[in-house]
Amino acid sequence: MPEPTPEYRAEYSLGVDGRALAAAWTVFLFALAVVLVYLVRQTLMLFALAVFLAHLISPAVDLLERYSPQRRRSRTAALGIVYLLILAAAVAVLIPIGSIIGEQAANLAARLPAAIQQDPLAHLPLPSWLEEVRPRLTELLRARMEELGQNVLPMLSSAGARILSGLGNLFSLILIPILSFFIVKDGPVIRNSLIEAAPASHRTLAEEILNDIHFLLIRYIRALVLLAAATFVSHSVVLSLMGVPYSILLAGLAAVLEFIPILGPLTAAAILLTVSAFAGYGHLLWIGVFLAAWRLFQDYVLSPFLMSSGVAIHPVMVLFGVLAGEQVAGIPGMFFSVPVMAALRVILLRVRQTRYA
Repeated sequence: MPEPTPEYRAEYSLGVDGRALAAAWTVFLFALAVVLVYLVRQTLMLFALAVFLAHLISPAVDLLERYSPQRRRSRTAALGIVYLLILAAAVAVLIPIGSIIGEQAANLAARLPAAIQQDPLAHLPLPSWLEEVRPRLTELLRARMEELGQNVLPMLSSAGARILSGLGNLFSLILIPILSFFIVKDGPVIRNSLIEAAPASHRTLAEEILNDIHFLLIRYIRALVLLAAATFVSHSVVLSLMGVPYSILLAGLAAVLEFIPILGPLTAAAILLTVSAFAGYGHLLWIGVFLAAWRLFQDYVLSPFLMSSGVAIHPVMVLFGVLAGEQVAGIPGMFFSVPVMAALRVILLRVRQTRYA
């Protein structure tokens, strides 16, 4: 009987298959990495927001640096100018709008208990086939208004005061711009360090992946900000012209919820119709027509133009990512789910192209 080879003895020592042991070890390391990511998810969210802010302002910094008369230290100066412009815009636009939103939220919260006791559908004609379910619709609207009063309105009414008084997230508000400053300032150095950390045979692949993710994030963040701004402007103008109560508050909610794919716009539409019904607005049908028209325009005209082909993910996968992100990290997880899936898709496509090239 032939003597077992050293490879055979090593592979089947103690009756354990070496390949199975290696696979189990790989699974263990992957599970350990997932657990560590989950434990430090808040810190990762902080750095991710800094990266997002850096990608948002980096095109403006690159533009100013390109046309700067002084090439030496021009990037730092351009970055400082962009930060000053952002601060001026926040003081001139965001603070006045935030004060109006906070005032309207406080007014709605004060009137909410009495509004809940009323029947919001009493003066609203319904089709005959909906008359049977009118009590159920009324109870559903009351339940949504109670959730709105308990969760959303207190946060909105005190948001401006918390920011101005330095309560709550002051550390994050200071740290995120600081991190973004260094990311933009030393972006090329950080990029080169990541490329050099890869094996020599994979540095080209690492460079291509970093470039793809960089342009993906720039397109995605720019599109989100422009979509939110367009939503706020369109909703505030149209709702004000229609005489809808709390139009600025509802427009602000719709703009913020644009950052959450699929579920955000649906939630905004439900809140808008519910608040309008309880406020006694009698033309809910026209609000529904406006929301449907805006959604069609945004989904088929504005979003494709802004997003280009950067985030090519099926809506079912987007919905799965949003729900899974909420389970992992709440609202921030819902926000980061789409760019994370898009980045993974970019990496897989680039690796596949390199392997079969």
